[in-house]
Amino acid sequence: MVSSPDDRETLSPAESDPGDPLPGDGPDPDRDDHAASIRSRSVLRETVELVVFAVVIALILRTFMIQAFRIPSGSMEDTLLSGDFILVDKVTFGPRIDFGPLDGRLPGLRKPRTGDVVVFRYPLDLTKDFVKRLIAGPGQTVEIVNREILVDGTLIPDPDRSKHIDSRILPQAYSNRDNYGPVTVPEGQYFFMGDNRENSRDSRDWGFVPEENIKGKALIVYLSWDPDPDIKWFDLINKIRWENLFRRVR
Repeated sequence: MVSSPDDRETLSPAESDPGDPLPGDGPDPDRDDHAASIRSRSVLRETVELVVFAVVIALILRTFMIQAFRIPSGSMEDTLLSGDFILVDKVTFGPRIDFGPLDGRLPGLRKPRTGDVVVFRYPLDLTKDFVKRLIAGPGQTVEIVNREILVDGTLIPDPDRSKHIDSRILPQAYSNRDNYGPVTVPEGQYFFMGDNRENSRDSRDWGFVPEENIKGKALIVYLSWDPDPDIKWFDLINKIRWENLFRRVR
């Protein structure tokens, strides 16, 4: 069957002359505004989701893996200086969970041991965090004789970057600073001292630290600068202690 010339020349609506506008063709300001509003809400939603995701990831890392702290004093000099910013590893000792019924500690890789530099909650004020060096753990006997530290009768050498700022040796009747003990550390408790031996308030003064107070092991100094309340903003770079950056805490 052959189509007639009239049939062949008849255009379907989709093939109609573009010069002849159909109903609904042409710019529609209301429709454009609506599309722009949808795009704007979509961008806002994606931004909010990204921020929420970043916050959740940061909270997970802070709770279970690693946390940043600032050193405010000189009690750990010269291992840690006032103005150091450190990262603390929570995995080694197991992260502490404080979420109501989930209160407790997850399993870690090992227990804290002599020589570790540890961040913990101050036993006399749990709102404060302290950083000190662990000297003795549960069941160990600690004694200080004329500044020499003995754990279970074994001499513990001073850390490489520790220091003494007072040449006097104080008797135990006057102070626990240079002579202490012997005392056996109770179960579930730890004995800590600062590396700046004569300028640190620690277990010699306020006693033992419960295991549940321990937050983690000091890992690395990621930023270090000499604090100066009167410093001008343009001089900040000159206060950075470049030699301390990314130094492992030992």
